[in-house]
Amino acid sequence: MRRLVIYVHGKGGCAEESEHYRPLFPDSDVIGFDYHAQTPWEAKEEFSRFYDLHSEGYDSVVLIANSIGAFLSMHALAEKSISKALFISPIVNMERLIADMMMWSAVTEDELKSKGQIPTDFGETLSWAYLCYVRAHPVRWSIPTCILYGGKDHLTSRETISGFAEQIGAALTVMENGEHWFHTPEQMNVLDRWISSSI
Repeated sequence: MRRLVIYVHGKGGCAEESEHYRPLFPDSDVIGFDYHAQTPWEAKEEFSRFYDLHSEGYDSVVLIANSIGAFLSMHALAEKSISKALFISPIVNMERLIADMMMWSAVTEDELKSKGQIPTDFGETLSWAYLCYVRAHPVRWSIPTCILYGGKDHLTSRETISGFAEQIGAALTVMENGEHWFHTPEQMNVLDRWISSSI
């Protein structure tokens, strides 16, 4: 049986990160996806095209996606034939995250609506179009999914991730001293063990 593993990086990441997962899937082809999409509507086209191009000829496809990569994947690939999704620190409620970022920046909804876009001190640009889009297009995801979450994740609350996991029937694993970005040797060790036990 031919299996393809597609790795989708988070913000600031790259397709080369997929090399880390190759030894965990010795009998599969593992590829990374260097996407350009910044928004879910751009991802719909780009992610779908990438999936269709690379998945041909495989019996099953496993999706590993990180942070914003998981959020964009859920918007773009929900109708695709994916046997399992493994999400690392996924953004699962973008409306909530945007509201949090607005609060951190003391930006009101009326201000954002009138200006359209407002840059923040922490490097993100708040967008009225983006907020309207995620409100109008809630995530609908029914692919079998496992989620790895760090207890110290500063972007997604425990309540938000637990509610989402329950809503879609995902298996949720929490590393209490994990962060949004899994990168220390201890965190990567937990991540590797989680991947091995989830496939």
